Amino acid sequence: MTPPAGHRAKRSLGQNFLVDPNLQRKIAEAVGAGPDDEVVEVGPGRGALTRHLVGRVGRLVLVELDDALASELERTLGGRGDVEVVRGDVLRVPLHELVRDPSRLRVVGNIPYNITTPILFRLLERPRPREIVLMVQEEVADRIVAAPGTKAYGSLAVGVQCVATAERLFRVGRSAFRPVPGVDSAVVRIRPLRPEPLLDAEEARLRTLVRACFQWRRKQLGKILRDHPDLLVPAAAAEALADAVGVGLQERPERLAPDAFIRLSARLP
Repeated sequence: MTPPAGHRAKRSLGQNFLVDPNLQRKIAEAVGAGPDDEVVEVGPGRGALTRHLVGRVGRLVLVELDDALASELERTLGGRGDVEVVRGDVLRVPLHELVRDPSRLRVVGNIPYNITTPILFRLLERPRPREIVLMVQEEVADRIVAAPGTKAYGSLAVGVQCVATAERLFRVGRSAFRPVPGVDSAVVRIRPLRPEPLLDAEEARLRTLVRACFQWRRKQLGKILRDHPDLLVPAAAAEALADAVGVGLQERPERLAPDAFIRLSARLP
C-alpha cells in the first residue's frame, strides 16, 4: 500500500504521516480488535495503521477526506469484502450508520492537531462506540486525562471523564512523522461508560455548567453560579445547591472532580 505518486502532506488538512513501522504496529495492537470486531479508522491517509488492521479485524471502515488518498485506498483495498472506504469528513459522516452494532464499534485514528477537540467530541456523541484509540498532540493527551487540581485540568478533561474513562498509553516523538511536526504526540484510549451515566437532557445541562465554569475558571464557584449569564442562580439557591452537593462556593472550577460537576448540574434550577 503506497501513497499516490507525488502526494504531499496537505497543511490545510493537518496531515502528518506516521512512518515508524514499530509505532504503527503498536497503535494497531492497542485497538485490541479481532475477527469479530468492526473498526472505523479515522483519516487512514497512506495506510500506516490500515496495513496492520486489514485481515485481522472482521470489518474495517476507512473514513478519508483527502480524495487522492481515498482513491489510492480504493485501488489497493477496494476488492476486499471486509474493507469499506468512505470519502468524507469525520465531523459530518454518521459513523453509527456505517456499522452493524455501534455499541461494539472500535475507533482508531491519527487525527489532525488543529481539530482534535471537535473530532473527539464528535466520536463521543451517542450512540457511543465501545472504545476509541487516538493519537493526538501530547499536550492534548495530558488535558484529556488530567486530574482535578492540576494545570492541565479543564473543560476537556471534565467533558470526556464524565462520560468515559481515559488513559494515556504511550508517547510518540515527532521524529516518527513525515513531515516532522513541531510537537510530540501521545496515544490515548477512551472507553465510554456502560451503562450511560446520564440522559441526553442531563448531558446538555452538564455541558452548559462546565462551559460556564471554565470560561470563568479563575473565579469562585459561587460567583460563577450567581453571575454567569448562562446560569444566573439566585444567591440563596446557589448556597443550597452547594450544601446539597457537598462543595464549597469558594472553590474554583479546576478543583472540582467530574462527579462534582455531574452532581451540581443535576440540581441546577
